[in-house]
Amino acid sequence: MADVAFNEVDKVYDNGVQAVFDLTLDVGDGEFLVLVGPSGCGKTTALRMVAGLEDISDGTVSIGGRVVNDLTPKERDIAMVFQNYALYPHLSVAENIAFGLRLRREPKSVINERVEWAAKLLDLTPYLDRKPKELSGGQRQRVAMGRAIVRQPQVFLMDEPLSNLDAKLRVQMRADIAHLQRELGTTTIYVTHDQVEAMTMGDRVAVMDRGRLQQVDAPQRLYDRPENLFVAGFIGTPPMNLLEGTVSVNGSVTVNLGGNELAIDDAALKNYPRLREFAGRPVIVGLRADDLHPAQGRDDLPQIHARVEIVESLGGESMAYFKVDARHIKAEAAEEEEMLASEDDATVVGARPNLVASFPPHIQLKLGDDVPVAVDTRNLHFFDEASGAPLR
Repeated sequence: MADVAFNEVDKVYDNGVQAVFDLTLDVGDGEFLVLVGPSGCGKTTALRMVAGLEDISDGTVSIGGRVVNDLTPKERDIAMVFQNYALYPHLSVAENIAFGLRLRREPKSVINERVEWAAKLLDLTPYLDRKPKELSGGQRQRVAMGRAIVRQPQVFLMDEPLSNLDAKLRVQMRADIAHLQRELGTTTIYVTHDQVEAMTMGDRVAVMDRGRLQQVDAPQRLYDRPENLFVAGFIGTPPMNLLEGTVSVNGSVTVNLGGNELAIDDAALKNYPRLREFAGRPVIVGLRADDLHPAQGRDDLPQIHARVEIVESLGGESMAYFKVDARHIKAEAAEEEEMLASEDDATVVGARPNLVASFPPHIQLKLGDDVPVAVDTRNLHFFDEASGAPLR
């Protein structure tokens, strides 16, 4: 096992497109680190540079303290799991798992021992004589995992390994992979665009956007203390509501959100002390769906008035979508300072639902009605509209 270190890594393709900018990131020995971000953010390119499948334009990548820029993939002692399984259809499960060991000319006794060990670990023992076409998608992915772990590499690299599975199987497989990694203790870098996978699997999560590392931290800390608008709007299911509001300071601090005055709790002011500096100025207010509540019985909380647009019943909760008279901010535009540049770059007031709340099941809401929504202002987030930085 070994640590992995990116040090000021750039990747520029021959056509001049730069996919990764100045990536500096340390992955600890035995750590499960998830690289997450939207399509085209550079996460897979970063992974492939560790694997030796992409050349590094500038900077260094180290594995176990050894710079590997000029080493072949074979010399790096890594194992990679792809999203399409990459199994040999004419080989049995046992032969697919053993393939890398045979290439290394390991003794037959060692090969048999490791294949049996991996099959037992992955619940594949009954299927060792089957061909890949006789397996389900989840079983095929476990075969791909088995082929990786029998080599006992220093580092596992996983490139969206669950993206071809159905939703129920993805839930089971992400639990299996997380359990397997904890049992083996092998340093793992896992790439996904699915932030639910990232939040549930990683020891730490590294969020990327447009080739740049935005924030790396423990999953809960990413959720509680996003370092910029992009992270705030990307992490969380559903994403954080981001609306434009105006700050007033008259002893107490309030924020006007679409004509609704919200008194800001001291807990939020402690987390965002710079909010007072923005008196009379617009800010971006972040509201998590689970900090919004039906107003009935919540006289202790300030309220905003919103029009009901959609209600989705999910069994254990209902997702309620509202319109409020405040501009919805597109978090992904923050880096280029475009989030408020024009009406085309942000949702126009009243054009579509711009506030989502997580309500108890069986909530009675009539579409089109204007209803009060209670806001727990202790957990609000505040960002500078020009830079996207939090007002801490």
